[in-house]
Amino acid sequence: MTSLAPAPLRPRDVARVGAAGLRARTSRVVMSALGIAIGIATMISVIGISASGQEQLLRQLDQLGTNLLRVEPGKALMGDPVKLHPDAALMVRRISGVTDASVTGTVDASVRRTDRIPKEDTGGLTVQATSLDLLSTLDGRMGTGRWFDEAIARQPAVVLGSVAAQRLGVGRTGVQVWVGDRWFAVTGILASMPLAPEIDRAALIGFPVAQERLGFDGHPTTVYERSSEESVEQVAGMLARTVSPERPYEIAVSRPSDALVARAAAADTFTSLLLGLGAVALLVGGVGVANTMVISVLERRKEIGLRRALGATRGQIRIQFLTESLLLSALGGVAGLALGGLVTTGYALWQGWPPTVPAWVLAGAFAATLAVGAIAGIYPAIRASHLPPTVALASS
Repeated sequence: MTSLAPAPLRPRDVARVGAAGLRARTSRVVMSALGIAIGIATMISVIGISASGQEQLLRQLDQLGTNLLRVEPGKALMGDPVKLHPDAALMVRRISGVTDASVTGTVDASVRRTDRIPKEDTGGLTVQATSLDLLSTLDGRMGTGRWFDEAIARQPAVVLGSVAAQRLGVGRTGVQVWVGDRWFAVTGILASMPLAPEIDRAALIGFPVAQERLGFDGHPTTVYERSSEESVEQVAGMLARTVSPERPYEIAVSRPSDALVARAAAADTFTSLLLGLGAVALLVGGVGVANTMVISVLERRKEIGLRRALGATRGQIRIQFLTESLLLSALGGVAGLALGGLVTTGYALWQGWPPTVPAWVLAGAFAATLAVGAIAGIYPAIRASHLPPTVALASS
């Protein structure tokens, strides 16, 4: 007697049988796929938004440059105040590779909107005497008005940083603010300076008027230096000894662009937390898929018994239900990729960032979806394949 071999299922047949099983329970399939979609969309959005922010930071650094160094007084061993030499900028310019050097000096005065505001109410703003070439050294630009020249620097004129203007309620030039004990005319308002946020919160005046009318001693408190990209590290090692040959250990040298990079690193930590939440959402979606498939096995016992009675092998039953699970997860994954991409693009455009979603994220998220689908479908598939045909057909 010749035994009959079961007919093999081609991949196209497997896909058709799996899809037919999903079409029979549309509402339940949609709800299960939604769980997967939410998890994938969360992961794509979190990584995409973070990548877009980092791309914006890189473009910003490329525009602003990473060759800006800042020199400030540190702390003396005995706790005495440290002062920079009045000619600190000239000394720094003599270093090979230095292209620009400018200074500011903190003036012991406050800036207020009117003379009726108590001088203790500073609003976190400072008054800084500035050299005329500060704007070019910092690659800054005017938001409105004009920068200092030799004549204006000797007059009671002030240029406000972007934050200072906002806090003082000044939106145009030609008005006056109270600096120290006298009125100063606002001749300009600066645009934001990401590499020098202390300038954003300052009211800038010329060195001559600061010394003549506000008792400024002429010692700068900050030197801003630009050098060629290839000589930044070498110049950084020479700045302290140049500014203070006798006590270089009392001088602090920093690189403002490092602060922006550190901020991006802190954002990465927060991104990792949100990515973990996305993984949890994906896990919950996988549980939903497993639950749907288990219920499907219980509801379709007669179908399973009939297929087994007609010659379907246990392996073919396993493949059928595993395929359903994979198709269900893939459906949710595709929806999640689309939703995550839309969220990333919308948020990035709203922030003015370049929308960026790394290709490896899309590939990895979809692979994770299929992995979740496979894991979620293994138990239901095995359970379905082990149902005896007679018991399955006899079930109500």
